[in-house]
Amino acid sequence: MFARIDTMRMAQALGQHAANRHRVTAMNVANADTPGYRARDLRDFDPDRGPGIGLRATRPDHVAAGQWGSRRGTPVDAGGEPSPDGNTVSLEDEMVRAADASRQFNLSLSVMQSGMTMLRTATGRRG
Repeated sequence: MFARIDTMRMAQALGQHAANRHRVTAMNVANADTPGYRARDLRDFDPDRGPGIGLRATRPDHVAAGQWGSRRGTPVDAGGEPSPDGNTVSLEDEMVRAADASRQFNLSLSVMQSGMTMLRTATGRRG
């Protein structure tokens, strides 16, 4: 039922993106002392990439439209200044990324809760 409501689908995708970003951030923190480890991050969530935009590949060299989110959640190099051992993890940057992912997750949760409230109201149910 909810799969047909674009707002709910996008909120779910944002929540999945935030959870994946938390996972990548935790991996970065766990490897903060690993020599040569390169910090990773996910691309920003892009709500415009998804099935609702109606793109189609009309030639073989066209790229087909993907799923909601950030290019299927592939981690990218987060950059950063390497330390003498080649590690690019900055705990301060990871704290900012974790806070941003938490904010995204809370936003997706709020949208889902509002959507559920609207559906309950539309069906005449309360609570």
